[in-house]
Amino acid sequence: MRAILATPALVDTELPEPVPGPHDLLVRIEAVAVNPVDTKLRAAVGDGDPPRQLGWDAAGVVAATGERVGRFRVGEAVMFAGDAGRAGCNAEAVLVDERLVGRRPARLSWAEAASVPLTGLTAWEALFERLGLDPDAGAAGGGGGKGPSLLILGGAGGVGSIAIQLARRAGAMVIASASRPESAAWVLELGADHVVDHHQPLAPQLVALGFEVVDHIANFSDTDAYWEVMAELIAPLGSIVAIVGNRQPLDLNRLKAKSVTFAWEFMFSRSQFQTPDMGRQGEILDRLAALLEAGELRPTLGRTLRPINAANLGIAHAQLATGSTIGKIALAGWG
Repeated sequence: MRAILATPALVDTELPEPVPGPHDLLVRIEAVAVNPVDTKLRAAVGDGDPPRQLGWDAAGVVAATGERVGRFRVGEAVMFAGDAGRAGCNAEAVLVDERLVGRRPARLSWAEAASVPLTGLTAWEALFERLGLDPDAGAAGGGGGKGPSLLILGGAGGVGSIAIQLARRAGAMVIASASRPESAAWVLELGADHVVDHHQPLAPQLVALGFEVVDHIANFSDTDAYWEVMAELIAPLGSIVAIVGNRQPLDLNRLKAKSVTFAWEFMFSRSQFQTPDMGRQGEILDRLAALLEAGELRPTLGRTLRPINAANLGIAHAQLATGSTIGKIALAGWG
């Protein structure tokens, strides 16, 4: 089968097709999407290190199942992010534990579906399992704006783009950060109530919008860069979630006087530690699929490259490295 390996250069190669374990699905890949985790893990592959098959966002068709698989059958269309401890999805066929898999939304293209799992899971877990928002609190009223205030840092990126929509559905008043006219327009289109420029001081912008403090902060950008301003802007008894690891020690005492809750969100925690609720990720993906099919969420795909090969994957990685990507980048078809 065709595959792409990081050596650290990206190279096209041929590999044997893997054989499913008891809980595995063998999925024929139709499309993949890229995320910052891909470029970070690629950067960790040094010259002389074993090559690595990257990629943790995919959509495809179940080709074979392990003996203990019960949720899926051969021929079903699925989407998944998988397990960073196993070979990634940059190959024609990959293995994934069925508990981490959701069904592909029927109305989405392969590329659109591939852009959902990692960012969808990260946003869902961050908002509803870390910050404690209710995913359905604003659904009956047609959206957000009446509930707690939520500042999303990095609103136009992959995670931010789905988080804005989920937060609106949860009834939150969403303030999203974006630094360029096109990214500001994107976050407003997705449902943000307000936009602030994260390249400018945030506090004065929030005061101008009527917010001395905010109830929740979801940092999908840079934990170190915004630590002090988050401590300043968060309300007493508020909560903060971050997804990007810190480079320097964080002064948690900055949050003590306000009794602020701080939490990390790492989508791969459940698979890495084989937690008893690992199957929750498959359930979340099915829930996201239902919302996408109902038109309550929209895909966040920004660009599609064809076909899936090392050259196009390199283009996608380079675009991610600019830090100016709007939405997700996907590769579709093997040519």
